[in-house]
Amino acid sequence: MQLHGRIARIPECVEVGDFCLQGFIEGRTLGSGPLRSRTLSPRHTGQLGQLFRELVAIKSDELETVERRCEPQDRLPDGDTTGFLHRLIHFTEDRFYSGHVTQYGTLFDELGVCGAQLDGLRCQSEQLTDRPFTLIHGDLHRHNFIVDSAGDLWTIDWELAVIGDPLYELATHLHLMRYPEREEVRIAKLWQAEVESVLPGSSLNWEQDLPILLAYKRAQSAFTDIIRTALALGPGPEPNWRILPRAAWKLQRVLAAAQEPLALRSVPTLQQVLSAYANWFRSSAARSAP
Repeated sequence: MQLHGRIARIPECVEVGDFCLQGFIEGRTLGSGPLRSRTLSPRHTGQLGQLFRELVAIKSDELETVERRCEPQDRLPDGDTTGFLHRLIHFTEDRFYSGHVTQYGTLFDELGVCGAQLDGLRCQSEQLTDRPFTLIHGDLHRHNFIVDSAGDLWTIDWELAVIGDPLYELATHLHLMRYPEREEVRIAKLWQAEVESVLPGSSLNWEQDLPILLAYKRAQSAFTDIIRTALALGPGPEPNWRILPRAAWKLQRVLAAAQEPLALRSVPTLQQVLSAYANWFRSSAARSAP
């Protein structure tokens, strides 16, 4: 299914033989230069609201002919928001913890994070309200919004798009954008009004369910950012000492945000995070030494 024509400001894709070429949008990301404000202008607020409307207007049954990665028997029934979150939790545990525990297990251990800590979120997901599934971009952060020369907001990088709970779109957006509290409330209410105007019921019980999905996003970030930080500090045998303090500070904030969702007994101090990476690099170098 072509999204061009359904989403107002999206790069056009052209098929050339076996390849699909995406058009280039000239401009700046919303997260660069003078555009780095933590609040949205009225113009961009309106265009974000339009994007929310356009996304929920594309319902799951319209996407039946789209090539999908999962097998038909693995596809969830429309509206199964609990099953949707269960799949996300399993993906996080399997891909980012179990799939990397051989390489990063000692680092996870020293930072007090393990896959079993996601079980609490699985229990909370049983409380979710069913909502009709729609198209979800899944990665609406500042660097995936391009502001062109006319000041219009374009949405790029659709490779994480999925079919699922539309409230997950809002949770992901709020988590990634790091709005101030008042702006977060304003954008959440904007989302609710916009999606209900197109698909009644798509925001059902959103105020009760949003904290659960936000908790998942904070927990997910703990797993992904532990690995990303190690990669950013590499390749070793010592971490990049110049960037380690800031990287450790950022990760310490991520772990603090994940303390409640993951039921962490304590949040590592900045010094403990620094030591964990220094120790991991040294032990990795020792294991790989001839």
